[in-house]
Amino acid sequence: MGPRAFIPLPAPAPTVELEVADALAVSVSGRGAAETASQRLTLAAGWPPAAGKAIITFCVVFSPFLTYFKLDYCASLKNLETISNKQNYKFIQGDICDSHFVKLLFETEKIDIVLHFAAQTHVDLSFVHAFEFTYVNVYGTHVLVSAAHEARVEKFIYVSTDEVYGGSLDKEFDESSPKQPTNPYASSKAAAECFVQSYWERYRVIPKFISLLQHNRKCCIHGSGLQTRNFLYATDVVEAFLTVLKKGKPGEIYNIGTNFEMSVLQLAKELIQLIKETNSESEMENWVDYVNDRPTNDMRYPMKSEKIHGLGWRPKVPWKEGIQKTIEWYRENFHNWKNAEKALEPFPVQPPFV
Repeated sequence: MGPRAFIPLPAPAPTVELEVADALAVSVSGRGAAETASQRLTLAAGWPPAAGKAIITFCVVFSPFLTYFKLDYCASLKNLETISNKQNYKFIQGDICDSHFVKLLFETEKIDIVLHFAAQTHVDLSFVHAFEFTYVNVYGTHVLVSAAHEARVEKFIYVSTDEVYGGSLDKEFDESSPKQPTNPYASSKAAAECFVQSYWERYRVIPKFISLLQHNRKCCIHGSGLQTRNFLYATDVVEAFLTVLKKGKPGEIYNIGTNFEMSVLQLAKELIQLIKETNSESEMENWVDYVNDRPTNDMRYPMKSEKIHGLGWRPKVPWKEGIQKTIEWYRENFHNWKNAEKALEPFPVQPPFV
């Protein structure tokens, strides 16, 4: 990636959570402004993934910022302690499904830009709690985008997932590919995308494996573990979001992905090598536990990202550098969450609802 063409970040950069993130798809809606002024108020809705937390940490340095999310099992305010005392930062606890409160939020805070991270995200749980995923991810998004539209926000960025395209062994998906989700989580995200786009046309395996191994527990592999996934380092995703925020065209979708691909089993073995310091195949097998597969588990999510490359973004952090930093971060910060050990339990796998 060449010189950064978006809003420059200070040096040295503030401390952020380090994590490799799955590939993403981002939808942009808004009135058509092409740049982000330093004094516009940005709302981050929902507890963001590592990349989202890094975005917040970066943005607070040069812009007023407001976070709004429900403190559920995967949220920890400790991860944003580095900015909690900033004069231009505010946290409000709430639920995006509470339409009255969300409307009041937009009326009182005069929000210009929205980054929508809020969602139920664990694929395994979506098979068991499909209705909850639909309610939060679809209805909650409808509530948020409706309030944002009524308040005439300048730009609304919805964070989706590559899983909306479904799986494929050979075909790569671009932003115009049809949505063919294969699990309740991906289905809810695809439906939410349609709501976001309609308004302006009228808009986590690595942390778990690391934490299991660091607590002397085995990596749980669904099925054969031969399913492959693409991974990006958190700061690369940060720069992608900032690029979309500044240069993204309203009404467009941008895939944020990478050609780097690895099977879940190979990922487990690499982490075992790094954390348990062994190259022995027999010893590595001792740290792997094969469990029943999901009702559906796509083999690949190949995705084209040339469109965002045209905005000037490309990933630049090598895998080995990124994964080592991620391991170190979780070694130091695992207990930022309450009942963190509970998150290490395998998700229940049940037959899909008929």
